[in-house]
Amino acid sequence: MASSITSKPFLGATKPNSSLSPDLQRLSFSSLRISIKPRTHKKLQIQAAGSTFGNYFRVTTFGESHGGGVGCIVDGCPPRIPLSEADLQGDLDRRRPGQSRITTPRKETDTCRIYSGVSEGVTTGTPIHVLVPNTDQRGHDYKEMSIAYRPSHADATYDMKYGVRAVQGGGRSSARETIGRVASGAIAKKILKLFSGTEVLAYVSQVHQVVLPDGSVDHDTVTLDQIESNIVRCPNPDYAEKMIAAIDAVRTRGNSIGGVVTCIVRNAPRGLGSPVFDKLEAELAKAVMSLPATKGFEFGSGFAGTFLTGSEHNDEFYTDEHGRIRTRTNRSGGIQGGISNGEIINMRVAFKPTATIGKKQHTVTREKQEIELLARGRHDPCVVPRAVPMVEAMVALVLVDQLMAQYAQCNLFPINSELQEPLNLEPANI
Repeated sequence: MASSITSKPFLGATKPNSSLSPDLQRLSFSSLRISIKPRTHKKLQIQAAGSTFGNYFRVTTFGESHGGGVGCIVDGCPPRIPLSEADLQGDLDRRRPGQSRITTPRKETDTCRIYSGVSEGVTTGTPIHVLVPNTDQRGHDYKEMSIAYRPSHADATYDMKYGVRAVQGGGRSSARETIGRVASGAIAKKILKLFSGTEVLAYVSQVHQVVLPDGSVDHDTVTLDQIESNIVRCPNPDYAEKMIAAIDAVRTRGNSIGGVVTCIVRNAPRGLGSPVFDKLEAELAKAVMSLPATKGFEFGSGFAGTFLTGSEHNDEFYTDEHGRIRTRTNRSGGIQGGISNGEIINMRVAFKPTATIGKKQHTVTREKQEIELLARGRHDPCVVPRAVPMVEAMVALVLVDQLMAQYAQCNLFPINSELQEPLNLEPANI
């Protein structure tokens, strides 16, 4: 509470003490009034929950499946980086629906447009606004879902949280929200490639019961072209055919299956991540687990590491021909103590079967009546082929954010060259 003192008398004041001098009597309490003013409270501010990712390279996605469009705002992008819509469109094309018979038949070109943050072909350092219009909405397909909840979908929990929801296409729970992630992730991947030669690559390593054997993909040499050589995005052609057949089999029956996406990072700078709560693998886990339909995350040796002893699991150090400290094995997955060590970062992300299927299922209505529901709409029989660029995007966003944090904290002043190396050490010099 704020207070002030005025010279006006107030009720109940005592008479001045006659033993005091005239000067002190004039300053007696009879001539004082204490006024209490209510404190002006600052207006409470609440940030939009759940739609912004990152601390330094900040991405906010917006839009819904059947609204006018979807996209993102990227804040914190470094200036003077060459950037155009074409840099984003490649990954958006890998994510878009209708690209093959094993994806949703919804037809969207997902053509992006940059509205701000880029001038004369380079980033300006100000927020980048990217928008992708929705053009093939079919709201009438969701009439039944306006009164009944699809099993294992977000319909019921959105009502439980907000008391209202966007019915058409699932609103924000739709995978179309990931367009903003993939667009911003493409920017992040370009920054990583330009700054340190860092590559982020993901591929499908499992579809239902078709599992790519360990070691069948060489993480040192696998390329984007190999991954993109087939519609399921598995770099092993033989297993790719088996995966496609598995998806075709459930697609024709109106059912769905899940799978696993493996992601690797080559030439990651050393020193990314922080001890305790901000460990790099923890940041990566949160990022990829925020994607729709994710159910599990493994890093490095993952759960298989629990079957090994310490002597079997430890990655022994050695010095390579360039004088760099390396590890002979990589069960740590390129991160130790929550900090990148320069080896290939690798992780696996599990995706559940698509929740919306073309079979009758038991459910309840908003009025709590038990019914049978046959869900309509256009959905992927297996999400993992289109999830590949989504996983890459989230991993790239984490790495750029951590790169900026590392530069700000540990590279403002000359590094300790005996123990550290530049963040942008070129692959040719490694």
